[in-house]
Amino acid sequence: MQNQTSPLILTFGAADPIGAVGVHADLAVFSALRCHGLSVTTSLLIGDSARVEDQQHVDPDWVSDQARVVLEDVQVSAFKVGAVDNMEHLSSIAEVVSDYPDAPLILDPFGSQFPEQPEEEDPEELLTVLRQLLVPQATLLMLSQVELGRLAETWREMNNGETVADDAQHLIDLGCEYVLVTGTQARSGRPDNSMRANTLYGASGVLRHDHWRHLAGPFIGCGGTLSAAIAAHMAQGADAPEAVELAEQFLFGALTHARRIGMGKFVPNPFFNLQQA
Repeated sequence: MQNQTSPLILTFGAADPIGAVGVHADLAVFSALRCHGLSVTTSLLIGDSARVEDQQHVDPDWVSDQARVVLEDVQVSAFKVGAVDNMEHLSSIAEVVSDYPDAPLILDPFGSQFPEQPEEEDPEELLTVLRQLLVPQATLLMLSQVELGRLAETWREMNNGETVADDAQHLIDLGCEYVLVTGTQARSGRPDNSMRANTLYGASGVLRHDHWRHLAGPFIGCGGTLSAAIAAHMAQGADAPEAVELAEQFLFGALTHARRIGMGKFVPNPFFNLQQA
């Protein structure tokens, strides 16, 4: 018997029966990258490899209590916060992570595959709470170019020609250290749509602009795989630019070896390296 030596990462997110998204997918990525995952379940999903049909939110007190009990027992090396579409959950999570400012927080808060929010949740108010409570605490915020535009609507009076870089800088000015925007236009010089790119912004501007060949798919869980891999590498001491590069390489491998486990979309395979050995 021996003490735990691999980094511990606490992830907040949904429980997915398929394991393609949410905390189950995160735990698999952490394990593949030699970290031990701990999880706080924020909702229970009903879905398969094609779609998520419905979800049941966990009581906000349970979200907080799950995290507090674990954190009183162990010391974590990083936090990951996945898709959150409940304002009380946002508040609970923000309060918990505020007590551990030394652990990097990777924030990947959008879940496009999730059902629409209940009528009692105002989407703009939800994004405003996200921007006010969690974004300032984030070490790295990951979101697509479309999601960045949605979030930017919460502070813009009107569209005055702001660029992606302007919006990323606004979030950095709020306290977020890095913003990774996925789905940006690849500066590859190729006229077709065969390339995809991610752009990492820091206080000094663009730190990375990585592009690669587009894989057709269709896939489910790509974004969560990328953010979980970033969290794993940062938990092991990598800085954000290095963690993003390593995580992108990991994601490409997981997608290249993706599996169709049902009749729906392909699921990234986080254990592709082990299966090749």
